[in-house]
Amino acid sequence: MTPVVLVAEELAPAALALLDQDFDVRHVDGADRAALLGALPGADAVLIRSATRIDAEAIGAAPRLRVVARAGVGLDNVDIPAATAHGVLVVNAPTSNIVSAAEQAVALLLAVARHTASASAALKAGEWRRARYTGVEVAGKTVGVVGLGRIGVLFAQRMAAFDTRLIAYDPYVQPARAAQLGVRLVTLDELLAASDFISVHLPRTPETVGLIGVRELSLVKPGVRIINAARGGLIDEQALADALAEGRVAGAGVDVYAKEPCTASPLFGHDTVVATPHLGASTVEAQDKAGLAVARSVKLALHGEFVPDAVNVQAGGAVDHEVRPLLPLAERLGRVFTAVAGAVAASVTVEVRGAIAARDVSVLRLAAMKGMFTSVVAERVTYVNAPALAAARGMEMSLATGDADRPDEVCLHGVLPDGRALSVSGTGGGPGSGGRLTEVDGFALELVADGVLLFFTYVDRPGVVGTVGSILGRAGVNIAGMQVGRRAAGGEALMTLTVDSAVSVELLTAAAEAIGAAAASAADLRDDA
Repeated sequence: MTPVVLVAEELAPAALALLDQDFDVRHVDGADRAALLGALPGADAVLIRSATRIDAEAIGAAPRLRVVARAGVGLDNVDIPAATAHGVLVVNAPTSNIVSAAEQAVALLLAVARHTASASAALKAGEWRRARYTGVEVAGKTVGVVGLGRIGVLFAQRMAAFDTRLIAYDPYVQPARAAQLGVRLVTLDELLAASDFISVHLPRTPETVGLIGVRELSLVKPGVRIINAARGGLIDEQALADALAEGRVAGAGVDVYAKEPCTASPLFGHDTVVATPHLGASTVEAQDKAGLAVARSVKLALHGEFVPDAVNVQAGGAVDHEVRPLLPLAERLGRVFTAVAGAVAASVTVEVRGAIAARDVSVLRLAAMKGMFTSVVAERVTYVNAPALAAARGMEMSLATGDADRPDEVCLHGVLPDGRALSVSGTGGGPGSGGRLTEVDGFALELVADGVLLFFTYVDRPGVVGTVGSILGRAGVNIAGMQVGRRAAGGEALMTLTVDSAVSVELLTAAAEAIGAAAASAADLRDDA
């Protein structure tokens, strides 16, 4: 069945074309709540911007939903905890608009410095009043940057070209890093007192809301001009309007507001304020980047691959290209472990050996955890909800790295609730491969980690393989491969078979009883299992 992608708001044509290649793309007006809720039950993914609200009710109405994609930066309109609880990935496009946002801040700063907006409005109204709109040069001035994140850095780099002195406040940036950018770090109070222009570039958090209010505006250098193209609420709008009225602040450029849409603000009554309706990301390039970024993430998610941009995945972030091929192996080892164990382990250590261990392999722990719960719970297990499933069952899962001088290998060492130890190991098989099983419960193997695997633990003796083969054959189950590992002749042995179709519990039990197996289990490693 072709996955359904529900597009709830306008998306760049290039993004729609990318999705059309693999999916059934449907459209709905995300602002129409009834229409949205009516369309969600059939959706595997939903793409939104800022007007569509994906809350717990919406997520609950979409049993097939695997990913919510926001073609932009903010996620205020997505209930991330509810999505996480349902195993739904939440992705956005965190870098799509950073250039556009930085350029908007620069544009506002220049417009405020030269009274561009009010002079334009006056001229269009038939007034030629040059003297009234005398501005100031930017060159030689001190520009204070509040927040040296990605956008703040881009803004600072662009302002450096105007021959300005750059200072910044950001408690999370090291002085050496700021020095590399040609910026001197200061306290917020020092920045307020020394800056001719101040531009804010911070996220909206409980700590940053109201960061610049009455007290801070009483400290500013007289005649300062203030820019906010970051997030509404960082600057107290009424306090800024009062400072403008009193003349302490000479002008302001504002693109964001505490409540949006905003058509009434105390700032709008001041000719020295340049106000725009949240245009920071409103460029053709930013919209194309955002749409394409989330479309690629949706493709990854619906194809069952790891999505590095997911905001609610514990191992979020870029996955090393050398580590990525091991993700399906780690997940399949998790499936094998649970199948052989027959229970949820009390604790598991994911050990990564070989040269690959020198890289960031933390995501392999998450992949193994996902595999371990795939056949345990009724709900769909994803990279998102696997940690919560483990925590709810009291399973501790850690990561370790081992011998770097041996071939790359992933090994799961676990302790079961009854105290029994169990391990499964495997090695990667390259891109597009699930790898190979190299060990199960101490028995050496060399078997492709794919298809449906059957495991029988029994006492080694002649005729056992034939007996199992006959039983499966009579049931119409074809054997694609088989391997036996044993500790010693006549001792405990492990028979592993790869078969072409799922095997019922009754058939597995019958085969186990026929050979007097001490244990029998099945692991379905197929991608659609």
